Amino acid sequence: QVQLVESGGGLVQAGGSLRLSCAASGETIGRLSMGWFRRAPGKQREFVAGMPLIGRIRYLDSTKGRFTIFRDNAQNMIYLHMDSLEPEDTAVYYCAAAYYSTITTGAPYWGQGTQVTVSS
Repeated sequence: QVQLVESGGGLVQAGGSLRLSCAASGETIGRLSMGWFRRAPGKQREFVAGMPLIGRIRYLDSTKGRFTIFRDNAQNMIYLHMDSLEPEDTAVYYCAAAYYSTITTGAPYWGQGTQVTVSS
């Protein structure tokens, strides 16, 4: 059973940076498609960034150039580094994992979420 635990959320001013971490257990991340999603208040969950088993890294259009997803296989962790944060980035961020090759539409394994709040 894949388990995911996020950390690194918090309160930051607009223009600031945060780095989210996701620790995986129960499987090596090299065998998983991994990604980040978010849910803002009153909105549906949306895909933010993903590292599929097959294909290239993908980002939500509004985060391109500001967010970077990367992995540390030795630590079995993935990260989401966020620069130039905007109030519109305020949301609960979730780490997700799947055994299938894509990650943009959802996944069967989720972390508990970490709150990111960007003040204007």
